[in-house]
Amino acid sequence: MQNSELTGILLMDKPQGFTSHDVVAKLRGILRTRKIGHGGTLDPLATGVLPVFVGGATRAADFAAAQDKEYVAGFTLGYNTDTQDVTGETMEISGRYAARYAVERAVKRFLGPQQQVPPMYSAVKVNGQKLYDLARRGKEVERPARDIIVHEIELMDFDEDAQKGTLRLVVSKGTYVRTIVNDLGEALGTLAAMHSLVRTRSGAYALDRCHSFDEAERAMQDGTMQQLLLPTDSLFLEHPAVQLTDEGAERIARGAVVFPRQAQGLPGQAGTLCRVYHEGRFLMLGQVRALDKGGLGLFVYKNFR
Repeated sequence: MQNSELTGILLMDKPQGFTSHDVVAKLRGILRTRKIGHGGTLDPLATGVLPVFVGGATRAADFAAAQDKEYVAGFTLGYNTDTQDVTGETMEISGRYAARYAVERAVKRFLGPQQQVPPMYSAVKVNGQKLYDLARRGKEVERPARDIIVHEIELMDFDEDAQKGTLRLVVSKGTYVRTIVNDLGEALGTLAAMHSLVRTRSGAYALDRCHSFDEAERAMQDGTMQQLLLPTDSLFLEHPAVQLTDEGAERIARGAVVFPRQAQGLPGQAGTLCRVYHEGRFLMLGQVRALDKGGLGLFVYKNFR
């Protein structure tokens, strides 16, 4: 039976061994709805925060995927693999030893805007084909570098004897942490592979707010699943809130521009995104734009009704 009434964001602590698609597939069965999607792919090796969007909230999934993420990554120096992590086949082994001070110094080089070439074992498409499909057939193709930003990076610990360490990173959309680990090995004159990865934050959603499959199943049995779901607007709390009058709500429902007198709290800066409400109900993301005849108006940016 379809459960079409559930709507909101379920924060899942993705188990190791599951793809993000696997999590969605399992939750379709638990929640008894097909209207469900995730907001940011995690590799099977990884665990941690995976926002899952249910019902009308699915329209917001792309916004979550675009937000910054925080990770804690474990790495081992001295070898690399074809996948850049422990799930792959060993390609090379290096006898080069790295001291902690050298690792700390090398890590700092990765801070800030940069370009990154995505790994062959990734879902990035080149000429319409996913790279991991080509990689599994033993093919390697030229991949265009992509702009990424490493907002924060620090070496949390490093065992010189074991040549193993842990990084904490805050990165922009599209960043492959295992590629940073791989490149860190090269920067140290050795090799490296990632052996663990935990996404500790996705946008404003932290790991300590996440749930398990067991919790989801119990909530469905108890009839309390909606209480586990965060409201869609929780994804957009960094944007100012605007309250529409009845007239403004009627205009926005037709896709018409809303004028300042119909939108309490309308920001005065063109281009500003804002959360739009009517009688306490979240309707959409709106955008403030300049009007042809002067002044500002509120336009539909993304509807969630």
